Amino acid sequence: MNDKNFLNLHVLISHSPSCLNRDDMNMQKSAVFGGVRRVRISSQSLKRAMRTSDYYRAQLGEPSFRSRDLEKITRHLINELKGEFDEEIIKKTAALFVQAKSAEEAEAEGDEAAEDVIPTGKPTEKGLAVAPWCTAEIRLLCSEVDALMKEGFGDDEMAKINANHAKQKPKKGAQPKAMQEFIDEALTKKIGKRLAERTDSLTAAFNQAVDIALSGRMATSGLMTSVDGAMAVAHAITTHAVDADIDWFTAVDDLTSEEGETGAGHLNTQEFSAGVFYRYASINLGQLQKNLGDAGRARALEVAAHVAHLLATVVPSAKQQTFAAHNPADLVIASFSDQPLSLANAFESPVKAKGDGFLKPSAEKLVGYWKTMTDAFSLDDRAALFATLEVAAEPVQKRLADLERWIAADGQA
Repeated sequence: MNDKNFLNLHVLISHSPSCLNRDDMNMQKSAVFGGVRRVRISSQSLKRAMRTSDYYRAQLGEPSFRSRDLEKITRHLINELKGEFDEEIIKKTAALFVQAKSAEEAEAEGDEAAEDVIPTGKPTEKGLAVAPWCTAEIRLLCSEVDALMKEGFGDDEMAKINANHAKQKPKKGAQPKAMQEFIDEALTKKIGKRLAERTDSLTAAFNQAVDIALSGRMATSGLMTSVDGAMAVAHAITTHAVDADIDWFTAVDDLTSEEGETGAGHLNTQEFSAGVFYRYASINLGQLQKNLGDAGRARALEVAAHVAHLLATVVPSAKQQTFAAHNPADLVIASFSDQPLSLANAFESPVKAKGDGFLKPSAEKLVGYWKTMTDAFSLDDRAALFATLEVAAEPVQKRLADLERWIAADGQA
């Protein structure tokens, strides 16, 4: 029986000349670590590349979609759910899902931006964050909204709504809230109460949006629920110092050349480099089970095995038409543990090339540091390793698929 709650994944990938993640100046993202500059690929870039990959769709289904534009979101949902619900139901559900705080709520909570909140509580682009949307979740909410709208309000409920409308005291110069706004607010509360009784159904929807279960979601209002992410992903950095190169390139104007003139239609430069990157991710299996609707450990392990594959094979798409740095991992360590444990400090002292490149000495340092930490902290982790090169560790899987099966089997050989 494996009672370890965390799966730590350590990956080494050697990328040929490339520029996989850029900053606002169109330069490679970088970080200073161990006193030297390293090229960096942000965790956000890695996670997006993973969830939008063909492998993700094939093995884990359609990912969530992210937007802050409610109009575009609604059009997308209408297209996805057409034939299941009336457009008005979908529109109302989408609005209720992210409904912003009312001005009164914002003021009561001491919100400094209370003046930016529309008094009706309807969301604006300024009031929305770029949040992940799960179509399966909206489908469930639509069914509840549809049922409750058909059910309507009882006499006692309508009397309370009428009383709240009658006793409202708008601020000086402000227009009183319309009756429909009180009805919408009452409907939101009623839906919220109904959904509180169906939390299992709602969380089970994340089985169809695994990326939300992994990465989490923050919500501040409306029917959207916050989800604590089960996976932590580090920014990938090179194991060694990097001095970037500059590519000076031109785009030749073919028609100008045909007329016997010289010159180019476009001139520019692009920073690029090559390097061995260390990627690290940790998965809280218990949290993942909870996020997947209290799924069994076997389901969480199945997802974790796919994450290992994604972390070892998926590369961000930036400038790939120019550099084609489609390089998979050469080493992956998977370790079931009682705690998250990054091995980035194996490279705090940057790796030096010894005439045989950076990959082999990086692998040696990673495996050596892993053994050092295991001994120093008396860790009884259950671990396995995949490698395309010779490493001093056991057991070593020669195929990534074997390591994935080992993870799915809860660390059993």
